[in-house]
Amino acid sequence: MAQKGVQLDRETFSCSICLDLLKDPVTIPCGHSYCKKCIQARWDAEEEKQTYSCPQCRQTFTQRPVLVKNTMLAALVEELKKTGLQAAPADLCYAGPEDVACDVCTGRKLRAVKSCLVCLVSYCENHLQTHRDVAPLKKHKLVEPDKNLQENICSRHDKVMKMFCRTDRQNICYLCSVDEHKGHDTVSAAAERTERQRELEGSRGNQEVEAIGRSADKAVEDSEEIFTQMIRLMEKRRSEVKQQVRSQQEAEVSRVKELQEELEQEIAELKRRDAELEKLSHTEDHNQFLHNYPSLPPLSQPAHSSSINIRPQRYFEYVTAAVSQLREKLQEVLRTNISVTVADVDVSPLYPELATRDDFLKYSYGITLDPNTVNEQLLLSEDNRSAMFMIEEQSYSPHPDRFSFWPQVLSTQSLTGRCYWELERRGGGVYVAVAYKNMRRAWGSRESGFGLNDKSWTINCYNSSYDVWHNSVQTRVSGPRSSTLGVYLDHSAGVLSFYSVSETMTLLHRVQTTFTQPLYAGLGFLCYETTDLS
Repeated sequence: MAQKGVQLDRETFSCSICLDLLKDPVTIPCGHSYCKKCIQARWDAEEEKQTYSCPQCRQTFTQRPVLVKNTMLAALVEELKKTGLQAAPADLCYAGPEDVACDVCTGRKLRAVKSCLVCLVSYCENHLQTHRDVAPLKKHKLVEPDKNLQENICSRHDKVMKMFCRTDRQNICYLCSVDEHKGHDTVSAAAERTERQRELEGSRGNQEVEAIGRSADKAVEDSEEIFTQMIRLMEKRRSEVKQQVRSQQEAEVSRVKELQEELEQEIAELKRRDAELEKLSHTEDHNQFLHNYPSLPPLSQPAHSSSINIRPQRYFEYVTAAVSQLREKLQEVLRTNISVTVADVDVSPLYPELATRDDFLKYSYGITLDPNTVNEQLLLSEDNRSAMFMIEEQSYSPHPDRFSFWPQVLSTQSLTGRCYWELERRGGGVYVAVAYKNMRRAWGSRESGFGLNDKSWTINCYNSSYDVWHNSVQTRVSGPRSSTLGVYLDHSAGVLSFYSVSETMTLLHRVQTTFTQPLYAGLGFLCYETTDLS
C-alpha cells in the first residue's frame, strides 16, 4: 500500500507534457501546472495561431498568459527529491501492444530489453541485472526481445529444443534424440545453424553475382540501343544537311545563269547602240548629225546591274563551320564519364520516363499508418489507412516512437526501390512527407516536424497553394489544386517527386539527392481534416 501511495505522489507532481517531475513549475490561468520550459515550447508552436491552449483541459487564451513560478509546488518537488523519491519510470518504458513485456514484472509490465534462451524468459532492464551480476547466469545466451520463446520448448517433453534432426528436418530436445528420433541423424542446433548459414551465404553470394550480371547485361543492352538511336539520328541529320546544301547549290547556279543571260542581252544592246553612235559621230554633214541625234534613245542603267550579287565560294564554308561546331559539342558530351556505382548489389538500369497515371500505378505501394508513431491528436481508421485530426486527444499506449509534439504519423512499411502512393484529402491543409526512422520525436522540439530537419522532405498542401520544406528551408511551388496528391520515390536513383493528380499528372516539385537510409511515408495536418492513403 505504501508503494501505491508513493506512485500516486509521483503522478501528482509530474508534468503532463514531459511525464517527469516538475522542473521550475508554473501555473496557467486554468489552474494546471507544467514545467516552465515545456509549456513555453508548446505555446511557441502555437504562436502563428495567436491562440494558446492548455494541453490538459484544452481551454484557450487569446493573449499569451504571463508565466509565474508556483513556489509551493517547487518546494514540494524539492522536498520529495530530498526524501529519495525520483521520477517514475517514463511511460515510454512500459510495454505497448507491439512490444515484448518483461515476464518478471507484476502489475503494469515494463518493456523487455533482452530474452534469455536458457531461462526462456524475457527481462526488463531492472530484472536483467542478475544475469549480469551472477556468474552462472552470465553464461546464458541473451538475445533481442523475442515474443516466440515458447516455440523453443518441446511440447512432448517440456524441454528446451537444443538439437536438430536432419532425418525429419525438425528441432528436437535431447530426450527426443533417444526416444522417437533414436537412430536418426541428429546434431546440435548450433551446428546445424552454422552449416545452413554457410550454405545461405554461398547462395546469397551466387545470387548477388547473378544479379550484378543481369544488371550489367541490361545496362549494356540499353546503352547499345541508345547509341544506335544516336547514330541513326546523326545519319538522318547528315542526309538532311547534304540535301539542303545540294538544293541551295542548284538554286544559286540557276540564279547565276539567269543573270548571265540577262547580262549577255544587255551587252548586245550596248554594242548595237555603240555602233550607231560611232556611225553618227563620223557624219560630216552637220545638218544630218543634228537631225538624227534626237532620235537616239537616252542611255539608261541596265535593269539588273544593281541586283547582280555573285556569292563567293565561301558561302558554303559557313555550313562547314556550323557542322564543325556541332561536332565539338558532341565530342564534349561524349567525353563525359559514365560512372557505374554498385550499391547493395543493385545496378540501376535506365528507366523509361513515366507520363500517365497508369505508368505510376505500376509501382503502387500499399501504405498503412503505424499506431506506435501517431500523435495523440490524430484518430486512425480501423485499417490504419486513413487519419483524422481531432480536437480531443486520443488515448494511445505510450511508445518511444510516438510523435508527441506535431500532429503527424509515419508509415509501418519502409520504402526502398521504386514506390508510388496517393493521398485523398478532404478538408483543409495537410503535409505529405518521407523521412528516415531516426528523426526526432520529442516534445517541445521544433526539429521533430517533417521538413524541419535534414532527415525528412515534405510538401505542404493548402487550399490554393503548395510549398516544400527540407532542413527548415522553404521552397514555394505552384500547380493546379487537386484533392489527390501523388508521391513517387526512386530510392536508389535519389528521386522524390510530388504530383497533383487529376485527369493528368502535374509535377509539383522534384527532389534529386542521395538517400542514405530506408525511408518511411509521413502524413501531418495543418488543420482539421481527413486524409486517406491509397
